[in-house]
Amino acid sequence: MTSDIYPIDPDGVWCQVLSSVPPGRAALFLDRDGVVVEEVDYLRRVEDVVLCPGTASVIAAANAEIVPVVLVTNQAGIGRGYYGWSEFQAVQEAIQTALAAEGAHVDAVYACPHHRDGKGVFAHPNHPARKPNPGMLWRAAKDLALDLPRSWLVGDTASDIEAARNAGLAGALHVLTGHGRTERSAASALCGPAFTVRTMPSIIDALSLPIFGASRAHRPGPAA
Repeated sequence: MTSDIYPIDPDGVWCQVLSSVPPGRAALFLDRDGVVVEEVDYLRRVEDVVLCPGTASVIAAANAEIVPVVLVTNQAGIGRGYYGWSEFQAVQEAIQTALAAEGAHVDAVYACPHHRDGKGVFAHPNHPARKPNPGMLWRAAKDLALDLPRSWLVGDTASDIEAARNAGLAGALHVLTGHGRTERSAASALCGPAFTVRTMPSIIDALSLPIFGASRAHRPGPAA
């Protein structure tokens, strides 16, 4: 399904690149609901948009480090017919406005509406873009020429963390906001020899991730 109005790809996934970023950068992937904004079941109203504490600080720090910031969000509410892309777009614009007021911005947004209980074209038993599948992260890596093995994700559910592992990221930070408290055990269990899971209270703790120092280490120096 394609759209002349919204940035929907042929698979029906929202794929929106908002900024030009240098190729080969490690990215900071962020789940949206419960991580970037306060959890609201099926967020569809602009008036319900509230940034989680620390969100703008983390994203602004990533912006300063030239670390691409990518939102990757499952949107089963669209798939189930509770709201549509117009409501999603309005919410995204409200988020971007709130971030901009604090000197921060995201570089790309990916949203998957497909769900096993979806209606019509959104009905799918296990869409490759729906987390814990890595499709949205892989699409972002292609669109922005990202270095996935050095990238990290911040999420509040085990499916967020598993998507990061399935995509080949260096690791993920699991937070206690959103659904984090009930998902902590399952998320922690995804840690392994080739994939790191850090467990912290909230997105503000992402400032301690090695991606920030790694960005500085890989930044080209002045010409001789």
